[in-house]
Amino acid sequence: MSGAEIAVASTQYLTFRLGEETFALDVAEVREILDFTTVTKVPRTPSFMRGVINLRGSVVPVMDLRLKFGMSATEQTVNSCVIVVELTIEDDQVVVGVLADAVQEVIDLEPEQVEPAPRIGTRLNMEFIVGMGKHNGGFMMILDLDKIFQSSDLATDEAA
Repeated sequence: MSGAEIAVASTQYLTFRLGEETFALDVAEVREILDFTTVTKVPRTPSFMRGVINLRGSVVPVMDLRLKFGMSATEQTVNSCVIVVELTIEDDQVVVGVLADAVQEVIDLEPEQVEPAPRIGTRLNMEFIVGMGKHNGGFMMILDLDKIFQSSDLATDEAA
């Protein structure tokens, strides 16, 4: 068996919607999907941290990617849900809930179906996008949640 055979393995992604855009996460990061539930607000947290939920006795922070990406806050609808993921933040495994407008499906993408993240000058930080997946004639942004939530705004803002 050559190393090339290993490199062509497909990867499974969970696709979800934020507004009109489709995003994807590696299914290996996803623990479960919950109905949108009551979120308890926590004072003095970043705006994209909507609060915490009780997940079988554990406190799990809930983040709103729509706010993180400069969109309007996620509204609770019949399709809204919380995607529970496991992240690595500063070498610790952390369980976090991520709000989504709707979960779509789990898909397989072959390496040739994933383009590198677009380079749009130096003003936009695209490091949290692993790549652009091509599926059924459309594109989806494949996210690196570790990078999204390790970025400077999880710490105190020192660049004021």
